[in-house]
Amino acid sequence: MTAPDAFARQSALDRLTANAPFLARLAELNPDDVTRFLADGTDAALADVAPPPAGEDIMRVLRQWRGRMALLLALGDLSGEHDVATTTRLLSDFADAACDAALAAAFAERVPDEEPRGLAVIALGKLGSHELNYSSDIDPILIFDPETLPRRSRDDPDEAAVRIARRMVEILSARTADGHVLRVDLRLRPHPEVTPIVLPESAAISYYESEALAWEQAAFIRSRASAGDRALGEDFLAAIQPFIWRRSLDFRQLKEIGAMSDRIRDHFAQGQAFGPGFDLKRGRGGIREIEFFAQVHQLIYGGRDPSLRAPATVDALAALAAAGRIEPEVAARLSGHYATLRRIEHRLQMVEDQQTHSLPTQAAALDCVARLDGEADGAALLAALEPVVADVGSCYDRLVAERAATTGLPRDEGGLASELMAAGFDPPDAALRTIAEWRGGKLRALRSPAAQGALETVLPELVKALGAAPDPQATLLRFDKLVGGLPSAVGFFHLLAAQPELARIATRTLSLAPTLADALGARVELIEGLIDKRAFEAPATKAGLLAEWAPGLAGLDYERLLDRVRDRVGERRFAYGVQLIAGANDPLAIACGYSELAEAALQVLADATVAEFVAAHGRIADSELVVLALGRLGGRALTHASDLDLIYLFTGDHLAESDGPRSLGATTYYNRLAQRLTAAMSVPTAAGKLYDVDTRLRPQGAQGPLVVTLDSFERYQREEAWTWEHMALLRARPVYGSDATKREVERIIADLLAAPRNLAKLAADAAEMRDKIAAHKPPRGALDVKGGPGGLVDLEFAMQVSQLASGRCHDPSIAAALACMKAAGLVPPEVIDAHGLLARMLVMLRLTAPEGEPPTAAARQLVASQCGEPGWPQLLAAHDMARQEIANWWASIRPAAPAQQEIKT
Repeated sequence: MTAPDAFARQSALDRLTANAPFLARLAELNPDDVTRFLADGTDAALADVAPPPAGEDIMRVLRQWRGRMALLLALGDLSGEHDVATTTRLLSDFADAACDAALAAAFAERVPDEEPRGLAVIALGKLGSHELNYSSDIDPILIFDPETLPRRSRDDPDEAAVRIARRMVEILSARTADGHVLRVDLRLRPHPEVTPIVLPESAAISYYESEALAWEQAAFIRSRASAGDRALGEDFLAAIQPFIWRRSLDFRQLKEIGAMSDRIRDHFAQGQAFGPGFDLKRGRGGIREIEFFAQVHQLIYGGRDPSLRAPATVDALAALAAAGRIEPEVAARLSGHYATLRRIEHRLQMVEDQQTHSLPTQAAALDCVARLDGEADGAALLAALEPVVADVGSCYDRLVAERAATTGLPRDEGGLASELMAAGFDPPDAALRTIAEWRGGKLRALRSPAAQGALETVLPELVKALGAAPDPQATLLRFDKLVGGLPSAVGFFHLLAAQPELARIATRTLSLAPTLADALGARVELIEGLIDKRAFEAPATKAGLLAEWAPGLAGLDYERLLDRVRDRVGERRFAYGVQLIAGANDPLAIACGYSELAEAALQVLADATVAEFVAAHGRIADSELVVLALGRLGGRALTHASDLDLIYLFTGDHLAESDGPRSLGATTYYNRLAQRLTAAMSVPTAAGKLYDVDTRLRPQGAQGPLVVTLDSFERYQREEAWTWEHMALLRARPVYGSDATKREVERIIADLLAAPRNLAKLAADAAEMRDKIAAHKPPRGALDVKGGPGGLVDLEFAMQVSQLASGRCHDPSIAAALACMKAAGLVPPEVIDAHGLLARMLVMLRLTAPEGEPPTAAARQLVASQCGEPGWPQLLAAHDMARQEIANWWASIRPAAPAQQEIKT
């Protein structure tokens, strides 16, 4: 090994360890891989990482394999031993192999004596072009052949295919103690809102030959048979080649291609100024504009010239230049820019394995990404990226201008432009174009005469409702996306025509709450639930929800029950969000309602999962599963998108065995049962996903077993737990189990929390943990009401130290605990109101600004009103004052730096 090689590898490891906590953890778990990399390089180390053998615990070994691959590919990338193209190809090869392994395991579980065949994975997007990111979704379409798919003797082929496909997705995407393998998004299949997740080959071919849309044609430019029965997949792709590559494009198709480019620019680039927070993928001059630049030219010219059909973006640019379709110098520049943007996108995702494409808004986090890439700081990184983004944007601007000259703007019919301007669209050009596309049948939902008639009926009121929204153009774009996801718009438009108030609610929701807009786009029928006046009543309790759901859930099989619960939770959660948008209820009451809803869903799914498990494995005598909620669920204060922090326990003898036909030891029994329950709560299905479940607060954290006995839990908490784990217990409460066991768990927690404490050590431990949190998860902006100085995290640390030191006021609810502490003189009275304000802000901001950015100008007044302030400036002033009160309280409790140093010494 040469000295430059050694230096580059060590530098890569040093930067990874210092700036990428996710990868640093993998390096600690896989020291032999790191040693081999440092000695012999990336390729030699990768040669030691073999795919898992058949018959192993597929969930565990796939995740461990993924961890090793992610670590070594990152080191190869950071050291310069692999370029971007090599890295993305190897990531794609891993994804192919993981899909094959998961599919083989799914077949083996259902038809153990058969070879996997008759089901193919068609990769689209970045996997289809061998350009996968570190933290990409994969976007497959699954097809099967009913004639060759192995199945049980009594299985219907369609049902068998769905069960195998669902199990494959679960193996890949379920989060376990070892993380996940791949996120799987199946929404690119035809009619995803009504079709099963895997389609018969003949039905899929029929759809693409007769119904598919322009965006689907573009998607299939980057397609291949990537896993499963590849012969079946290749036959399918061969059959639809005439759909993908048309020898001639008519004027309407050119307009559709142009409309796609307009929508990308309008939807993603609006307001996307370059700088901290810039979206490298979707922003003006970002990755997607380079990809679409190539794809537009491929769609226009690739039907007649097969040499232009390269799936990978850089290969496509080179082919277009060679064929004289674009300037070679432009192709070279865009190829270089693509590599730069993808490289920095990878750096963002390396930090914590997050599917993010946006530069951090906080200076410290941006510096971290910059140093990972070898830059001095965030300013240097921005300086390097700015000319790249500007040049890509200029190239894309020229493409848009050329397309507009070819297709022109739609004709204004019947004075629609005047109506749009009167409603609030000024200028009306973009809205005119969108409505002309509706009238021209661009969207599948609007192709029938009945749909066109329904559109014309509702259009006058719809224009008024859209124009009355705080941001008419953005709302129109979201409404267009919503309609685009429908199989037919007839019923929806008739509903809006009959209930004009629903149109106003829908447009206000689309304008102010991106999270609710996405939910409505996925399930437009959610709007129907708002017809019932009860949708705006105070949130229901857990008992009320269980009673309401019981008749509709009775007698359902397990899979149908999972989907039905997802439907019920989605409807109720959407209604609660709309209540916040309408100002119909206090955000703190809605937060409690979200919690009651999650607890009801957990009760139903846990009961059903236990029953399924008992049928297969029997029961363990004198033993039961217990679920302990912590964090926001424990404190009955969930937001719209909160994770569920859970600890799984079981009672009884850990050496006991179940009494069923497939007997299991108690530890194995309950760990598998808990995994199934976690999957029931978190794995996406056709009806969506319920919640993300986080089990890292369990004893020993992510490295410990998923489930332990109640005795082990108590012993760990008494003898081994860190101070912060007892702090977390202050918001713990049992949410599943028998009443007697719940009381016993409550007693154990109460005894643990009442134990005498050394105040100096308690405060020092808490301060040290708070500093670690601040270092690893810096605040996302001035409005990060949780993580910033004087935020809700500081408040919780201050109150938890006071609670543990005094042995009093151990209520899981922060509001109830603070009220108790106020009565006992343990908290400054001003902190009570400060908590109320910040807690309400958190609930509202999670709905109106879910990515952590400040809310839009349109949403600010809503947030202020719901927090009891007359306007945004007043809310900011009250926010600053509240944080100062909390900061002062925390400062009075945590030891000063010198004192803390003495304690450590």
